[in-house]
Amino acid sequence: MTVIDETAGAPAPATTTAPLLDVRDLHVEFRTRDGVARAVNGVSYSVEAGETLAVLGESGSGKSVTAQAIMGILDMPPGSIPHGEILFHGQDMLTMSGEQRRKIRGRKIAMIFQDALSSLNPVLSVGYQLGEMYRVHEGLSRKDAKAKAIELMDRVRIPGARQRVGDYPHQFSGGMRQRIMIAMALALEPELIIADEPTTALDVTVQAQVMDLLAELQREFNMGLILITHDLGVVADVADKIAVMYAGRIVETSPVHDIYRRPAHPYTKGLLRSIPRLDQKGQELYAIQGLPPNLLHVPSGCAFNPRCPMAQDICRTDVPELHTVGAGRGSACHFWKETLGE
Repeated sequence: MTVIDETAGAPAPATTTAPLLDVRDLHVEFRTRDGVARAVNGVSYSVEAGETLAVLGESGSGKSVTAQAIMGILDMPPGSIPHGEILFHGQDMLTMSGEQRRKIRGRKIAMIFQDALSSLNPVLSVGYQLGEMYRVHEGLSRKDAKAKAIELMDRVRIPGARQRVGDYPHQFSGGMRQRIMIAMALALEPELIIADEPTTALDVTVQAQVMDLLAELQREFNMGLILITHDLGVVADVADKIAVMYAGRIVETSPVHDIYRRPAHPYTKGLLRSIPRLDQKGQELYAIQGLPPNLLHVPSGCAFNPRCPMAQDICRTDVPELHTVGAGRGSACHFWKETLGE
């Protein structure tokens, strides 16, 4: 389809709608006494309204740092963003003033942190903390804010919300505290939620309940969702697409079901093999050999090469680009064809 530009007398390409969030070539580094740690090295991904992107990787891969950069909550210094763009509705948040970003944070983009107990203030009731969003952003009275807090607690299915609105964080179980964090993120009905390891330290049954709740609320509000996790087992039923990170880079991107059937990077393959399986009862669990790299001294070439069973000389010298390996799929591996079994 083309749009006719009558003033030019020639057809012009149709305009396309920008993604809800579009991260482009983002770099984040931290200056330490021992040198510069490059925590994020050229990360690019996008999220549409109603879409779920799962960002996977071990601790230290840059998942949470990328999220903190999006939210504008990095400690700067020692952190800095030397290059990149973070476009929300096409506007670069990195060039906005502090006041402009504060208007977006909480109201348009919200974040659920992984440790609910340390994220909630232990000396304030959960009702007071939930109501703070309405008092600060919408100027509601304490009474009205409390009523809104009760509504939120009901929405995330906390039993006896009216009776428990005055309780403190330590009086709730881990699963209930995580629901309170979800309620806090939903307070102003944001367009995008970033959930950073929202099921950490929860048992399997509660994990499933929290993930089902997030998926249900996302459908209700048509929100974009970035789900940060190290567990491929958590995202299978909720994500639309996956970005796998290692040493500050994205090493594989894929629609969710394709990555389970045919991973295109040895690191992703290792993560999948590490998931406990019911048909392997009594067998030793697989683990990727070695440790994630020190970001002050990332190996040359492919950062995964010291741990990779497929590594060859080129992997130790040349950094692989993110190759297109199929519809909506990318792999930063010199031997992606062999990984796919082609």
